[in-house]
Amino acid sequence: MSKVIENVTKAVTPILEENNFSLYDIEFVQEKGSWYLRIYIDKDTGISIDDCALVSDQLSEVLDEMDPDPIPEAYYLEVSSPGAERPLKKEEDFKNAVGEYIHVSLYQKLNNQKVFEGTLINLTDDELTLDCNIKGQKKQFVIQRDLISKARLAIEF
Repeated sequence: MSKVIENVTKAVTPILEENNFSLYDIEFVQEKGSWYLRIYIDKDTGISIDDCALVSDQLSEVLDEMDPDPIPEAYYLEVSSPGAERPLKKEEDFKNAVGEYIHVSLYQKLNNQKVFEGTLINLTDDELTLDCNIKGQKKQFVIQRDLISKARLAIEF
């Protein structure tokens, strides 16, 4: 974990705990020459714009008061919900997604395709099982977890 993310995690945790929010993820990335500090927060009933503003305001104050400055680069602070199609990154994310409809992208083809969408019906340390609807027919696919490049929740249409 980078030092920036480590310092920001320490700074934001008390704010989140005080407001009964959970930390979903933190990113500190450079895009098109600018740095972005993105904090993704969540709670059981969902995150509102007011929740994001509250955390942003309080975290900005805390970060501005820290000495030495935990982020020496100029950056944009963004606080948001991870969204309905939130990425599945940590083991806990995958466990919470069992029974949910997900989108999985692979590094290489499996059964002649690199993208799968379906209901996550089983999860082990090494693989996951998706129940997919392929042209009106239900099919199950067992996917080795080390083949997965990205996974996220998906909205089923």
